[in-house]
Amino acid sequence: MQVPAPFEYERATSVDQAIGLLDRLGDTARLVAGGHSLLPMMKLRLANFEYLIDINDLSDELAYIAVEQDLIRIGALTRHRELLESAALARTFPIFADAERVIADPVVRNRGTLGGSLCQADPSEDLSAVCTTLGASCVIQGGDGRRVVTMEEFHRGPYETAVGDAEMLVEVRFPVRPNGSSAYEKVERRAGDWAVVSAGAAVWLDGVVISDARVGLAAVGPNTTGLPEISRALRARLPSEELYAQAGTLAAASCEPVTDRRGSAEYKRHLAKELTVRALRRSVARARADRAARGPEAAETPEGPGTEPGTWSGPPSGPPSSPQSDPRSSPQSGPRSDGQGD
Repeated sequence: MQVPAPFEYERATSVDQAIGLLDRLGDTARLVAGGHSLLPMMKLRLANFEYLIDINDLSDELAYIAVEQDLIRIGALTRHRELLESAALARTFPIFADAERVIADPVVRNRGTLGGSLCQADPSEDLSAVCTTLGASCVIQGGDGRRVVTMEEFHRGPYETAVGDAEMLVEVRFPVRPNGSSAYEKVERRAGDWAVVSAGAAVWLDGVVISDARVGLAAVGPNTTGLPEISRALRARLPSEELYAQAGTLAAASCEPVTDRRGSAEYKRHLAKELTVRALRRSVARARADRAARGPEAAETPEGPGTEPGTWSGPPSGPPSSPQSDPRSSPQSGPRSDGQGD
């Protein structure tokens, strides 16, 4: 039987207490929420910590989906299931539902969290690709207050983030812009597995032309990859199959896949191209359908500020939250960890 090395257990009652414990214990401590990745890693002795700090009691501070006029804020303790079931996210960012449906299984989605998925910093991580695609920013809290970093700044390398030993990821923020939509495409070896390759796309329209677009890839390099060259190529252009193919070619040329048991580098480049085309096509179709449904007089903002039923919006700046993990195991990447402790 595989068992972890001995460790001490503490159950935090507030974000401030959790940060205080992290500050006192340093890199010998880890936060735990979902635990589906951290605990398997500890059983395999791939990760060894002297202290685990349980933050599951911090839902009042860290689990929420808050909708504002031009921003959606999501607490780091928000579970995958809550993201999948959110009507606000489905309306504004359908890419979330696309991705959540192919993340692991219901057991994982009931416990795993947004914060843990991001803090795991696995190059094949689904929600990291979603957040990169949507241009999200991450709010990190420590003893000296909060700081906000972009996704590019947050992920410093495989399994490495900008979160310090005495800090927690507390919130993820998504800018909301009118006349846009998004989609996520993924190829996996079996249902719920890590991606062989995945691609997310977000497109905004100005009349009949693309005003802006973003594409993010996962599993084709050391980090989830944003592709600004595709954004530049698509702006002020009419959507067309030829344009999508051009973007796909850029995606294939810009990624850095490696050959492994999931497929050859050549095969992964092919997937990067094809999935980029599919994600862009679906994003544009959704944006056009949304605009047609709303009509020319429709408001160009989300359906008003508010909070998802059963969740708390937190203070105007958003509550602090700590990372948890996107639980799953991967032969390629090892057991999935919740970033700050799963």
